[in-house]
Amino acid sequence: MANLLTPDICVIGAGSGGLSVAAAAAAFGVDVVLIEKGLMGGDCLNYGCVPSKALLAAAKTAAITRRGEAFGIHSKGQDIDFAAANDHVRSVIAAIEPHDSQERFEGLGVTVLRETAKFTGPDTVRAGDTDIKARRFVVATGSTAFVPPIPGLDQVPYLTNETLFQLRERPDHLAIIGAGPIGLEMAQAHRRLGARVTVFEAARALAKDDAELGAVVLDALKNEGIDILEETAVEKIEKSETGMTLSARGGDGKPVKVDASHVLVATGRAPNVEDLGLDAAGIKYDRQGIKVDKGLRTSNRKIYAIGDVAGGLQFTHVAGYQAGLVIRSILFRMPIKMDNTYVPWVTFTSPELAHIGLTEAEARSRHGNKVKVLSATYRGNDRAQAEGLTEGRLKLIAGPRGRLLGADIVGAQAGEILNLLSLAMSKKMTMKDLAGFIAPYPTLGELVRRAAISYYADAPNNVWLRRILGILRRFG
Repeated sequence: MANLLTPDICVIGAGSGGLSVAAAAAAFGVDVVLIEKGLMGGDCLNYGCVPSKALLAAAKTAAITRRGEAFGIHSKGQDIDFAAANDHVRSVIAAIEPHDSQERFEGLGVTVLRETAKFTGPDTVRAGDTDIKARRFVVATGSTAFVPPIPGLDQVPYLTNETLFQLRERPDHLAIIGAGPIGLEMAQAHRRLGARVTVFEAARALAKDDAELGAVVLDALKNEGIDILEETAVEKIEKSETGMTLSARGGDGKPVKVDASHVLVATGRAPNVEDLGLDAAGIKYDRQGIKVDKGLRTSNRKIYAIGDVAGGLQFTHVAGYQAGLVIRSILFRMPIKMDNTYVPWVTFTSPELAHIGLTEAEARSRHGNKVKVLSATYRGNDRAQAEGLTEGRLKLIAGPRGRLLGADIVGAQAGEILNLLSLAMSKKMTMKDLAGFIAPYPTLGELVRRAAISYYADAPNNVWLRRILGILRRFG
């Protein structure tokens, strides 16, 4: 007979979202069961954000060394130890691991079960030999790499983000299928660490981002020696003497063949909905994930779903944001509403590409000629000039009465600059607010203020304003 636990909340999945829910609930003294069949910390810690940014950091260091001559720093050559770069990745994961560990969460008062979870009814989950009957459930099982049905792919040892960071030897020629953020970040990282890299994209690279600013990133990557083949779909993969041959077809109909030693599949993510017993719980779902309402509840009102498994924007910070909303709903009975308007995202290439809010096209569709697009170039920023990082641009989308509707940035530290704009959007700030703050000099953050000030560029030519100034001068 199975053991029975009756906690207030049962969380399935110990990734970013699930851990946030469990920690917050435990902090308020709520009885929580957390179930995880794999590694604590989920995809982000073990296969995603953390290892990818650690490898990018190693690659960035190599790139900085190469450009030292522009600053009068001459090096005699560069020896890249790929295994040591991988050691750095491992060390970063190890440093963060204790924060997400089973021991830490048990110390917080959470009951942690390292088992596979499966719903056996609308209010019961089976995990190993334990049944959990909770007041509320939170499904946070994340996603895995989507593997497209390319003929021959299953006959070669392809990589995904779950296996890429296990490599101890540098690939001779890495072919990447998919030119989204993951594909391009890993393309640049491996190229800077000495590998040849070819990227295949069936549509447009960085399709979700501003095309004009995205082109700056693509040009930078091409200048580093990365081959990016847009509108080129891989049709077949075969084993070869060098590893494998990818056969593709370009948008012009011409065939393309590339020999590679390794292939990385970076064609998006698939939500982890299989083998959860969702039908038994009365939870509606499809290939895009579990269906949730604006309050993140599933078709079973006792069960919430957050993060990648709920579809929508698949970012670690979205899962964390949703976890906070769910806590407010479950513990405090507060009404909640998921709003994607304020969700930022960043592609961590060099230069970085960042976005929040409405695009220029979306803003004009909603507000017509009341929209102003304001910009500032990195070339006009003193800090960027000092560091030789002048390729980049910031765009602010200003709507009625100067309210900030969106922003796009390409350039150094774009993600850090976006923090200010994310706060500004959440507080419904205007160009007046952004033009009025004091930015320390010299910083890249001055780009925001410079762009916002341009909102008032026509003010000196305003006839009425000039007349008012004339009248005021008469008073001495």
